[in-house]
Amino acid sequence: MNPIRFEPLLKRIRWGGTRLGTVLGKQLGSETDYAESWEISDHGADQSIVVASPLAGSTLQELLQQHNEAVFGRHSGRDQFPLLIKFLDANDRLSVQVHPDDATARTFDPTENGKTEAWVIIDAEPGSRLYAGLKTGVTPDDLQSAIAAGTLEQCLHSFEVSAGDCVFIPAGTVHAIAEGILLAEVQQSSDLTFRLYDWGRTGADGKPRELHIEQALKCIDFELGPVNCVIPQMIEHGQELVSCEYFTICRYSEPGQVQLPDDNRFHILMGLSGEASLMAGSRVEYLKLGQTLLLPATRESSTINLSVGNIVLDVFLP
Repeated sequence: MNPIRFEPLLKRIRWGGTRLGTVLGKQLGSETDYAESWEISDHGADQSIVVASPLAGSTLQELLQQHNEAVFGRHSGRDQFPLLIKFLDANDRLSVQVHPDDATARTFDPTENGKTEAWVIIDAEPGSRLYAGLKTGVTPDDLQSAIAAGTLEQCLHSFEVSAGDCVFIPAGTVHAIAEGILLAEVQQSSDLTFRLYDWGRTGADGKPRELHIEQALKCIDFELGPVNCVIPQMIEHGQELVSCEYFTICRYSEPGQVQLPDDNRFHILMGLSGEASLMAGSRVEYLKLGQTLLLPATRESSTINLSVGNIVLDVFLP
């Protein structure tokens, strides 16, 4: 199968902005609250649509039903694409939230997965911060008292970030993305989010947005403690950023050719800087900043060509 491009699913949320268009090249409307671009999604009605022939118009779910072995290879037999791939523009601060692990997720919704995720920062305004994990020693009682007093921020570990940083957020980690950050996100296919705190803001109706404190407390792993940027591991042509039970993320940034292995599994390529090219057999695909390609497990020999300044993420299953 050839590399596959999908039509982005654009999500408008109160904390969004316009950089999905101005920086990443997405086709936005006149609104100024575009928060997320779902690049590859097989989550309920949120279905990515193939944009290039001969499969143009097919949903990702239809693709899996008709070409499961070709897409998944060694991971064939799955009835859902396991990852949700996004770009996020945090023009405003997100709520403080937590996601469940697989077992806890299914106590809320038997059809849902847990949500372990990772962020790779594309751009960050000076002073931009992430909130990731609780400070050492924070207990459930401490957290509930801080929520009641409106002082939850004092329980959160936070740090400034800049372009290139990567943060791994296991399910059960309390977290929030602050304003001024544009990032790529790799996560399990899940949309279960429980809000603990919303910085005292109100929604469009003038009322505070709903919080999910009881559900969130059931999801938090109080043993995780503070979370910081990952320490990349050097590999040929780049770095391995994350390797967990749900996904591996590598970043290629050194000029030259990266020969993708014939490993009988799909690879997702995300352009984070410049315009790289991919030679797939005799076919050439270009991967600009903000673009995403799915390379099926059954594919021709594939080589990424990187020039100075190109950055490409490579995401695949363990």
